[in-house]
Amino acid sequence: MKRILFLCALVAPRVADAFCGFYVATGDAPMYSDATQVVLMRNGTRTVLAMQNAYKGPPEAFAIVIPVPVVLHEADVKTLPAEVFPKVEAMSAPRLVEYWEQDPCVPAPMMGMASGTGATTVTKLDPKSADLGVKIEAKFAVGEYQIVILSASDSTGLDTWLRKSGYTIPDAAAPLLRPYVEAGSKFFVAKVDPKKVRFENGQAILSPLRFHYDDEHFALPIRLGLASSAGTQDLIVNIFAPHQRYEVANYPNVTIPTNLDVRDGVRERFASFYAALFDRTLELHPRAVVTEYAWQATTCDPCPGPTLDPRDLATLGADVLAGSREHPQPYDAYDLVLTRLHARYGKDVKDDLVFAQARPIVGGREYEASGARADSYNNFQARYAIRHPWTGPITCEHPQRGMWGGPPRELGIAAAAPKPALGLAFAPRGQIVLASAFAQNVPEIDLRAGASDPTTPHGAGVAPISTERKTRTGCGCVAGDGDVFGFGVVLVWLGYRRRRGTG
Repeated sequence: MKRILFLCALVAPRVADAFCGFYVATGDAPMYSDATQVVLMRNGTRTVLAMQNAYKGPPEAFAIVIPVPVVLHEADVKTLPAEVFPKVEAMSAPRLVEYWEQDPCVPAPMMGMASGTGATTVTKLDPKSADLGVKIEAKFAVGEYQIVILSASDSTGLDTWLRKSGYTIPDAAAPLLRPYVEAGSKFFVAKVDPKKVRFENGQAILSPLRFHYDDEHFALPIRLGLASSAGTQDLIVNIFAPHQRYEVANYPNVTIPTNLDVRDGVRERFASFYAALFDRTLELHPRAVVTEYAWQATTCDPCPGPTLDPRDLATLGADVLAGSREHPQPYDAYDLVLTRLHARYGKDVKDDLVFAQARPIVGGREYEASGARADSYNNFQARYAIRHPWTGPITCEHPQRGMWGGPPRELGIAAAAPKPALGLAFAPRGQIVLASAFAQNVPEIDLRAGASDPTTPHGAGVAPISTERKTRTGCGCVAGDGDVFGFGVVLVWLGYRRRRGTG
């Protein structure tokens, strides 16, 4: 699979990729999205979904179809500026840092060494929709989108309605629509007017969409995205919630191995390295959903990109997150926790993802042991370090080894900028000998570190690296290299309402 569609609403009719809904189009030409991002916010029964998708295909009208638990109205839907999405992606991405051993004969500062940065007209639809059991519950326009909220009493009728309305949809859509129709879900259809869209190099520049609703269930309908899938799909979910981390309730959960030292060659193939580590973790924990990040939403250490501020969080939905009956009171944006979950699955997946609250965890900090542990607050990240031992002269009688900090002055502070693992859905697989990439054993995945590093240009002979850490290393925030857009967050649907009696 060469492209991944991130998010809950898409699936090209001919390009096999990933998520929880699908694209429908008024034509036969292929279309796809290779950079859709979705962000969820959750507080009580209130869910806010923000999504951005980079559509590629013909300029004819197309639409995004997403199952939703309730009828949405115009006040519930808005368009957003795109700038916030790369910031979310960078905040939660796995990160690579570099540390240099400090002069063993210079006393360490008391506070530890700093490593550096570480209203338009809505198109008239088929008037015979009632004959097919399809009802138009609401319709309105937001930006370039013409929004229709549908209900259906029969999945085949919904399938037929879409086709009679001029849309080409995946052949396998009707059976996958059935459980959502039977559960009473509504269907959010956001049709785009191509006359209002700007194209650059064949790619439509679409405004991100955001909408919110109240429902007691918090879930993601990944099965609907299988209509056009030809194989394995990656799903990355970013969830913001006050004081709260999330896991899944109906699949195994596992944290990614973290706080591990790696060899120098990993720098040039960090995304491939991380993909190999993720795949190995799933090999030992089949069907698991992997936690990669859980942290207070406006800070990070180290930061591989710009941090989120209260205005960003309001853009993503914090302005309406406290509006539910159960949680009418306002809260501070600094209360929000950002959780990143990562799943990889194929056509054999049977159940949608159901999210559940989880206890706080910490891990991936310089002064912590490897792995994750329970705590009273959330400070967990997927973090890996390259360490450069001291190579200068040692002129004192009692050198203090293992003091790690920033780079030598001649390298400049930019050398310590954290590197995020982006584009993981596109990362080449099978090119990393995982055991040779680590500078230490990793019992969590039953791995013994190799003696050489074939991922480096220089081949074997990389010196062993001490993992002893005598000095805490603090990192500021500096943007790392890479395009935080191509890879994706993915995900979400708007939580679907299960039938009574199903739990």
